[in-house]
Amino acid sequence: MTKTISSFKLGDTLEKAYNQQGLSKEEIVFLLSLKEEREINQLFHVAQSLRQRYFGDKIFLYGFIYFSTYCRNYCTFCSYRAPNKLCPRYRKTEGEIMEIAQRLVESGVHLIDLTMGEDPFYYRRENGFKSLVELVGRVKVETGLPVMVSPGVVPKQVLIDLADIGVDWYACYQETHNQQLFRWLRPNQSYDSRLEEKYLAKQSGLLVEEGILAGVGESRIDVATSMQAMQDMGAHQVRVMSFIPQRGSPMSDWPSPPRIHEMIIIAVLRLLFPDRLIPASLDINGVEGLQERLKAGANVVTSLIPPHMGLAGVAQASLGVDDGYRTVKGVLPLLQEVGLRTATVEDYGRWVKSEKGKLVKKDISGGVKE
Repeated sequence: MTKTISSFKLGDTLEKAYNQQGLSKEEIVFLLSLKEEREINQLFHVAQSLRQRYFGDKIFLYGFIYFSTYCRNYCTFCSYRAPNKLCPRYRKTEGEIMEIAQRLVESGVHLIDLTMGEDPFYYRRENGFKSLVELVGRVKVETGLPVMVSPGVVPKQVLIDLADIGVDWYACYQETHNQQLFRWLRPNQSYDSRLEEKYLAKQSGLLVEEGILAGVGESRIDVATSMQAMQDMGAHQVRVMSFIPQRGSPMSDWPSPPRIHEMIIIAVLRLLFPDRLIPASLDINGVEGLQERLKAGANVVTSLIPPHMGLAGVAQASLGVDDGYRTVKGVLPLLQEVGLRTATVEDYGRWVKSEKGKLVKKDISGGVKE
């Protein structure tokens, strides 16, 4: 690095970010290194101000349907890795998925997030991807809401088909942009293919979400590298989640990081992506951690799950789900306490439509088959 961390002044760096003059990698690392409460609060204040500039006091709400917890991969951090026999396994039927989606619509969410592991049922079964596209398309039509799909790394034609049926978002987290660390977290998976998938999704006409995992051995420089990779990608939604150790995984004894690290990353993301969407996930600390993530600059509440439908979360499979805390009704008072409110469905639809209108679709099919 050309300058040492001690050579930066917080006020100057925050002013530069507030004026959207762009931050260098060294400046990003400097902000990620803040330790004093007073300085961290200054960072949060600027992050909140930038959120206010673009979104006012409006917060978006995402309904979450983890419709299949089967997966062919061996990710070291994940409970749902293929060989783990200690995690809940299920595959929801189309009818069950539609019932859950309608309940989410009635509750007031702005988007339906359809997530699965790389389920062999879809990946290896004849016409499996066709049935996946048809399922997602039905959710889109019958709910009338924007839809995000998180199916893992799929063939290029699937991305094209998803865009053609009106799907709005493709989510696929790299977890880290340190390739050596990636290989440890996601053994036998291609770093380049996973990264390229997001670019192909954009070229197909889909908005993209990119995400990183905090507390898995990454350095601050690694985090800064990921943030710049997200900028290069032009991601529309960027996120960070703290690592939670999972039973039956190689990282079951790995400690979960102090949550302040995640909050600082959220705030720095807001400085770098002032007009983008940044989630406050309920999947790490449930509703108890919502307000601190909002104070750090997040503007989306994710992982809202209807109770008593047999659904699991990702990092926290059951936290607050059947208690009804991870619902629109459960989070509304918490938003109000920090001076925020839910946007309307129309507000979110306009944002999505505007961003999709900026995409330049390209023909990426060129001879590629499923």
